[in-house]
Amino acid sequence: MTTYHFIGIKGTGMSALAHILHDSGETVQGSDIEKVFYTQKALEEKGIPIYPFSENNIKENYTVIAGNAFSDDHPEIQEAKRQGVTYYRYHEFLGEWLKQYTSIAVTGAHGKTSTTGLLAHVLNETYPISYLIGDGTGKGHADSDYFVFEACEYRRHFLKYEPDYAIMTNIDFDHPDYFTSIDDVFDAFQSMADQVKKGIIACGDDEKLQQIQAKVPVVYYGFLDTNDFQAQNVRETETGTEFDVFVRNTFYDTFTIPMYGNHNVLNALAVIAICHYEDINTDAIKQLSSFRGVKRRFTEKQVGDQLLVDDYAHHPKEITATIDAARKKYPEKQVIAIFQPHTFTRTKTFLQDFADSLNLADHIYLCDIFGSAREQSGKLTINDLKELTDDAVVLELDGIGVLQQYKDSVLIFMGAGDIQKFQEAYENYLKVNK
Repeated sequence: MTTYHFIGIKGTGMSALAHILHDSGETVQGSDIEKVFYTQKALEEKGIPIYPFSENNIKENYTVIAGNAFSDDHPEIQEAKRQGVTYYRYHEFLGEWLKQYTSIAVTGAHGKTSTTGLLAHVLNETYPISYLIGDGTGKGHADSDYFVFEACEYRRHFLKYEPDYAIMTNIDFDHPDYFTSIDDVFDAFQSMADQVKKGIIACGDDEKLQQIQAKVPVVYYGFLDTNDFQAQNVRETETGTEFDVFVRNTFYDTFTIPMYGNHNVLNALAVIAICHYEDINTDAIKQLSSFRGVKRRFTEKQVGDQLLVDDYAHHPKEITATIDAARKKYPEKQVIAIFQPHTFTRTKTFLQDFADSLNLADHIYLCDIFGSAREQSGKLTINDLKELTDDAVVLELDGIGVLQQYKDSVLIFMGAGDIQKFQEAYENYLKVNK
């Protein structure tokens, strides 16, 4: 028996994978920085030990899995290589692990996490399954029929996977620190498509996805009538969104999801298409209606007369979709955007697009740019974005009380960095200043 040691266990993918191995009966531990991260609690509840980084964590009989955020000169990675223990990068290990199951990769520039969560929820109602969701949630089962996992295109990591099926939600230019253009991104997805063994479920409303060449059947979904699976008659209700599904122009059934916005209808259509393809009965698919969401995707909290929303949106199209969902769910309320850009390269590349998407809100607050582990600083500042937006205000933690002026409003805290600290500071401010 080996012990699996995770370098950077608090990372979203890493913590999800740690859960899977633990649930499958393996011995799991990990190391990370001291800072509390939202994935930590669930690991601690399972008794998975988390240690501060130290080369002393590496023992000779361990299998070491390193998070992709860390370079090869990290002390624990250096020690693992010095001792010659079995060593993998996260995506390399995942590529090996999924070979035991009927695997379904969920990939795309946007919507991966929500779609993975939705699919895992539906399949979990019928089968023993394993799943890895990019919000840090993971579940393992020794007798899994399916393995559902999020497959990230960044640095072409998803090319380590050879899944049975792939859901492709969209192709868009993101990660400009790695990809050079939309064509470079398309090339990565085309390479991924070449590795799928049984079938691809792709959004046919996406022009780039229509150009994918595959050796396996491609089933298209979307709003356009050229799709194999089409959503029609979309209706917003008090509890979510209802829509009719047509399979190759023949009415199939009516489905309900407890979310709002066309992007969520598309995510649900992807799940309906793969389940139909796998002959899963309609009643099981209708469990879509009981989905409770994934972490940091329009996560709501009522505080007084304000609704606080925590959301991972960090690309202009995601901000647009999140604000659209808020407008559809709360048409009578003002929408306040509190946004923290993530990485200098992304902020610089999409500066005008960020401004355009944020301008859809009624009021805008901007937090300083969150640099990633790969880039600590850049010449760009938050003021460069402020100049392009409609009367945006730069928000400091000690000035968080300014948000209290928006009565009966939706306040959306958006970003992929540590935007949660602004929401926490605001909630604490409200407690003290009741």
